[in-house]
Amino acid sequence: MNAPRFSNAARYWRSPLVPDADMVTAEYYDHEFAPHWHDAYTVPVIEAGAECYDYRGSRYVAEAGSVPVINPGELHTGARAVDAGWRYRVFYLPVPFVENLAREMSGRAAASPWFAAGIIRDSDLARRLVAAHRALERAGQAASADPLAAETALVDAVSTLLARHALERPSPAPLAADAVRVATMKARLADDLLEPVTLAELARTVGLSMFHAARLFTRETGLAPHAWRNQLRIVRALPALRAGASIAHVAAASGFTDQSHFTRHFKRAFGVAPGRWR
Repeated sequence: MNAPRFSNAARYWRSPLVPDADMVTAEYYDHEFAPHWHDAYTVPVIEAGAECYDYRGSRYVAEAGSVPVINPGELHTGARAVDAGWRYRVFYLPVPFVENLAREMSGRAAASPWFAAGIIRDSDLARRLVAAHRALERAGQAASADPLAAETALVDAVSTLLARHALERPSPAPLAADAVRVATMKARLADDLLEPVTLAELARTVGLSMFHAARLFTRETGLAPHAWRNQLRIVRALPALRAGASIAHVAAASGFTDQSHFTRHFKRAFGVAPGRWR
């Protein structure tokens, strides 16, 4: 039996966490892209089906789970490679954003990162990119979403892409232990658990780039900044739970998006839902 075909539907959107970037969530059945180019790095992840495209004189077929990166200014096409069509998520990342991240990683100025023609088949990278894309999408749809988690996921995904697959791969500069900076970041995250904090704001408090702030914090604590903050929220919620406060009230007072968000993180930490724990 043939797989159900995709529709022709696309949604372009932006996030204030990545100025000048465009993101796309789309699926196509019979749409064909004419030869065109973008002034940004095109970083798609094929989620289902398959896409074929012409690029640098060759034809490629990108299947589910692959990452067919296109460099800025380079001509390419796009069409279905299987009868059902394809579904994908795409980042159009501004050149200055990618250049700046590469510079932060290596600690020195370098030429614009460049990627070889061909398809990147790296399931871990694809997972990170999809997670970042979804986190940015959620952050734009809900006022209570966690910008820190979205920004951290984006830096993680793009730095992984650069470190593994750029032609001149930036090697992260050595990072010395720095208990004072880590303590300062912890204090900023703990100050007001209801206040949204971005990775950029956290990095500015200690005079580091976003990449190095996230890297230092994660190495010294074992948790990414947003994960550490959520753990602190759970710990601070325990007295109210013990006292009999409603789970919905505790979730809101602790800075979680809603009761289900709180319950999900609580269960990961304690192995049971908060009501059962109580």
